[in-house]
Amino acid sequence: MATKRKNKGAYMISAVAEMYQIHPQTLRLYEREGLLRPSRSEGNTRLYTDEDLERLEFILNLARDLGVNIAGIAIVLQMRERMEEMNRQMQEFVDYVRTEMLSRMQHQQPPTAGLVPLRRPVVMPKKK
Repeated sequence: MATKRKNKGAYMISAVAEMYQIHPQTLRLYEREGLLRPSRSEGNTRLYTDEDLERLEFILNLARDLGVNIAGIAIVLQMRERMEEMNRQMQEFVDYVRTEMLSRMQHQQPPTAGLVPLRRPVVMPKKK
């Protein structure tokens, strides 16, 4: 449902409502329910960023195309945010391991330096 936007920046509620063919009250409802968090101008006007519009497109896809209600949309958005956070943490871990391995390789530590010794012998099957 990618809508073409003419310019980058902040969009007022009336422009967003017209762009997506929804009533401004729907946008206010989404904000009240915590699904959208537009910023505010000094005059307290809602301003929607490109990021807000991407989130709105996702919400509208769930609502219009998949028939998901507001409670379901909230759950999907929470799960999506948790997955993004887990992905970020995993990437941090991978970066840490990569940095640690490169550091150890540069300091030429023996490959067994970080290994934990086994308490019992390991028996390898004989090759035929």
